[in-house]
Amino acid sequence: MRKHFDEQLECLKRQLIKMGAIVEEEIGIAVKALINQDLDLLDKVFELEGKSDQMEIDIEDKCLDVLALQQPLAKDLRIVSTILKIITDLERIGDHGVNIAKVTKSLCNKKLIKPLEDIPKMAEIAQEMIRMSLDSFINEDPQMAKEVAIMDDKVDELYQQIYLELLEILTNDKDTMPQIINLLLIGRYLERIADHATNICEGIFYMTTGHRLEF
Repeated sequence: MRKHFDEQLECLKRQLIKMGAIVEEEIGIAVKALINQDLDLLDKVFELEGKSDQMEIDIEDKCLDVLALQQPLAKDLRIVSTILKIITDLERIGDHGVNIAKVTKSLCNKKLIKPLEDIPKMAEIAQEMIRMSLDSFINEDPQMAKEVAIMDDKVDELYQQIYLELLEILTNDKDTMPQIINLLLIGRYLERIADHATNICEGIFYMTTGHRLEF
């Protein structure tokens, strides 16, 4: 029974990592499409979102099977329940990737009011947070989870810089308002992605230590 449970758990972990890689790729492609103003890239974002949504369903079903049939106790139960929480955050990260793609679609045929610098930086950090949070899960490393959560502060700082810079542009040219609103939306979606990665880390910290800690 234990061997079978371990095999099921390893399968769940592999699927979780795959889902994380998919949503991370979504974010990267959506922001790349924005930077290059490339509409053709956006179809890939929607395709990946469909895959991640299906993976969430599949992983959830398998987790429920494990809970019903294996009746895991203590730490094993925390691992399975953490997987269920992680896939919820990953699914929402994927949703934000789609949101970025939708906003990007409206920007691709317009000249950008400024070169994009901070938005790609936000995306890069957010993607790294996703990768590291899942690494901390696989390695059962609460210290790494804490390090990832701290990275959220940098994303917040970058969003604040974007906000202030765009506000200054708007003050000097009211006609830029529609594009500024869209760029702020993208920044906000990236900030929320980092928040979800932080949520994942909170769950991992509890899974590995048995203590709850909000970052």
